[in-house]
Amino acid sequence: MLAALKREIQVVFERDPAARSVLEVLFCYPGFHAVIHHRAAHFFYRKRLFFLARLISHISRHLTGIEIHPGAQIGQGFFIDHGHGVVIGETAEVGDNVTIYQGVTLGGTGKQKGKRHPTVGNNVVISAGAKVLGSFTVGDNVKIGAGSVVLKSVPPNCTVVGVPGRIVVRDGARVADGKVTVDLEHHMLPDPIADTLTAMQAKIDELEKCLQKIEREAVADADIQYIKRQKRKTGNVETA
Repeated sequence: MLAALKREIQVVFERDPAARSVLEVLFCYPGFHAVIHHRAAHFFYRKRLFFLARLISHISRHLTGIEIHPGAQIGQGFFIDHGHGVVIGETAEVGDNVTIYQGVTLGGTGKQKGKRHPTVGNNVVISAGAKVLGSFTVGDNVKIGAGSVVLKSVPPNCTVVGVPGRIVVRDGARVADGKVTVDLEHHMLPDPIADTLTAMQAKIDELEKCLQKIEREAVADADIQYIKRQKRKTGNVETA
């Protein structure tokens, strides 16, 4: 238990530069509190003490603003930054070294029983306000942009942005000296809509240049035609 607690504290220091002391983490980090409470609630859930598990989860939600169903399976190195408004459903599965920001939902769809929440791989970053809804898999080393709505499976080593989420293939989590480094640069994401608009604007500029060239040539040709018509005049009457 002490080793697990030490590991959870270490995760906070690894991913939050604002953390200054162990006491600050122990008493002032709601994401840390929510994870510790969930570990306890999940223990009782597996023992089929469902009411006690839900009671711990319920109290934790009021204390932290983070709701994690005690049935959710969460791996090691899980970090919730800020965390208010995070919701993780009963059948959700979260891998190791996953980072979640405030307002994230790992939710289900429909009213059927059984697996109805997403399975999230290892080394995944889910940015603020993102919604991952349904029973599908988010692969390892995936980054999900802020405000994205993911409704279908995401292969490993991808970035998802937009509503609904669109996949942009990128390199996954960096590996340095044999140790996995979680990439928290979730603000540096590609924007396919902006890229499309930029390409459209470039095409419009090209078409405008072509049109201007045609108009200049038409004016020059008009002057030449007028001179030729003048030469064909006899007296005051223009010959056909």
